[in-house]
Amino acid sequence: MDLQKVVFFLTLYAVILLGLESSCGVRAGDIVHDDDSAPKKPGCENDFVLVKVQTWINGQENREFVGVGARFGTTIVSKEKNADYSRLTLSNPRDCCSPPKKKLSGDVIMVVRGNCKFTTKANVAQDAGASAVLIINTQKELYKMVCEPDETDLDIHIPAVMLPKDAGVSLEKMLLNNTSVSVQLYSPRRPVVDIAEVFLWLMAVCTILCASYWSAWSAREAAIEHEKQLKDASDELEDTERRSSGDVLEISVTLAVLFVVIASCFLILLYKLMSSWFIELLVVLFGIGGAEGLQTCLAALLSRVFKSAAQSFIKVPFLGVVSYLTLAITPFCIGFAAVWAVYRNLSFGWIGQDILGIALIITVLQIVRLPNLKVGTVLLSCAFLYDIFWVFLSKMFFHESVMIVVSYPLTFLSQSKLCYLCNAVGIPR
Repeated sequence: MDLQKVVFFLTLYAVILLGLESSCGVRAGDIVHDDDSAPKKPGCENDFVLVKVQTWINGQENREFVGVGARFGTTIVSKEKNADYSRLTLSNPRDCCSPPKKKLSGDVIMVVRGNCKFTTKANVAQDAGASAVLIINTQKELYKMVCEPDETDLDIHIPAVMLPKDAGVSLEKMLLNNTSVSVQLYSPRRPVVDIAEVFLWLMAVCTILCASYWSAWSAREAAIEHEKQLKDASDELEDTERRSSGDVLEISVTLAVLFVVIASCFLILLYKLMSSWFIELLVVLFGIGGAEGLQTCLAALLSRVFKSAAQSFIKVPFLGVVSYLTLAITPFCIGFAAVWAVYRNLSFGWIGQDILGIALIITVLQIVRLPNLKVGTVLLSCAFLYDIFWVFLSKMFFHESVMIVVSYPLTFLSQSKLCYLCNAVGIPR
């Protein structure tokens, strides 16, 4: 049973880790604020905003990246329809600390960070005829570009945006492998009431309510069955109690701490092994857990309609004794998870992912039990310390925020989910 518990928590964390793409991914408009360490002054008074960089390859819409606007330069338009299409060009020299070898004629120039001031790069790009400058950071994180204390009366009339290192690598590959790469820069304002966030909140609340209702309903059914057994003085009472207790996983203090430890190990693995095969492994784990959760939920729902099939059992090799109902719906659940895995990167892939995730979370919440307030306090405290350490304190050991670095590559799928949802309800991007 101990090994099963460990495997259970590993699979559950894989689900939560994949869930980071909807909770930790940065989106344009998420941060618009001042910075006391970088006070405003003439020519350097923009708010720091996240900027969407939509790419187009040979006229076809492609990937979207997220950067942060500089304190200096012109403000970036808020609506995608007002954003101009501009050809993307690599700077030569790459650092753009000296004039490029050719005029740019309204191109967006991509430069690397270093060797001179941010404002120097922007001025050089502006003088060369660029319409905007994308500065690629040397790290995977976003960085606020500010003016130097001795810089006054800046006259920069093009927007400057910093992108993380990974985005720069991807953009450079696009430029080298294609004849024409264009970009749009825009920073949409967040509405007062974000329909997408309301939808996500309702989805989370409904998931918890469903799990709570199912748990209470199961407890009531078990109590009624137990009462019948007492009245009938059945010899099977002890076996029934043992089976019902085996369906519940009671979390101890040790398991609560172990969960956070396993979560941290997975996070480090993803940070160190940020590669396609590791992502595919997490997708497989999520698919297995989601299919199991979907099968459990459907079996519980359909058992009220197909009682005879739910109460008739058959012995299956490697699986043991299962009901005919479970045997009938299992292929559908496996097929659903497989279809999601194949088409998960499409704009509507989030629907299948949410269905699988909700089904698994409902199953987990129905099975897992916190026996007392002590265990709950330990679990929440460890989760709080987990977030604080990996978001903020990990910089002292890894020189960058591990949580932010891990979550950034998952940003693009999160953006497509929200854009698809906004378009579905008629909200412009």
